[in-house]
Amino acid sequence: MLTWLIEPLEFEFMRQAIAIGLSLGILGAVVGSYLILQQMGMMSGVISHAVLPGISIAFFFEISVVIGAFIAGVLSALVVMGIQKRSRIKVDAAMALTLTSFLALGVILITLLGTNQINLEEILFGDILGVTSGDVWRTILITVIILLLTKLFYKELEFYTFDPLGAKASGLPVNLLYFGLVCAITLTIVASMQTVGVLLVMSLLVGPAITAYLLVQELSQMMLLGSILGAVSSIAGMYSSYYFDLPSGAAIVMVIFAFFLLAFLFSPKQGLLTEPEIKNKVINWLKFSK
Repeated sequence: MLTWLIEPLEFEFMRQAIAIGLSLGILGAVVGSYLILQQMGMMSGVISHAVLPGISIAFFFEISVVIGAFIAGVLSALVVMGIQKRSRIKVDAAMALTLTSFLALGVILITLLGTNQINLEEILFGDILGVTSGDVWRTILITVIILLLTKLFYKELEFYTFDPLGAKASGLPVNLLYFGLVCAITLTIVASMQTVGVLLVMSLLVGPAITAYLLVQELSQMMLLGSILGAVSSIAGMYSSYYFDLPSGAAIVMVIFAFFLLAFLFSPKQGLLTEPEIKNKVINWLKFSK
């Protein structure tokens, strides 16, 4: 058993992949908890797809794609907020329009700017085994900064999350809080691009958070349990990828889904098979079958 655990760690690429996966598992759960409680889970999908135009422009001007992706991601979230607040259009429709428009713009820019050298498969699906030590330290730095800011402004963010109208009435800068949350989401997505790719990063942001949501009541507990689930999922996914020759990003996502499925079925208070009515029906059925 010990050999099974230690063997992958003999390779530097596995140590780096596990380190970055551990950081992203924690980061995704903390940021994702706010998204879930504000019913903004799809915002992660909007931003993760909207980074493509920024990547293309950054690649054309030979600057860091991280900068381009971050600017495009934040801009897409601001577009969603602008459409929602300045019209009768609901947020889900605004998200759908923004997501498809930014994604289409990215594809067009790749053609017009001649940036066909961009590895779309790596951006979309990730390559955690190809991360460098620089990627690891950048991700750890992003994680530490966001965790510190979350700790510093926890009460304000909690108030805004559960009662945005009350937060605005009390004088809190709700637009600034929204912008800060968007920046945190975008940084998480940019950091996750190399790992699971933009198409699967939604699972890293949403999966551990909603799993914890089924098991605990408090926001702080949700963030803590979600971080544990995200970290364990990342490590378990990496080991599954190593021993069963599976795509690393997809393996991580499936472990996340497995944890969610267990919580969905067996959560003490909200589980599908543990709800009093269903539990009584199962017991009665077992008695009848005997």
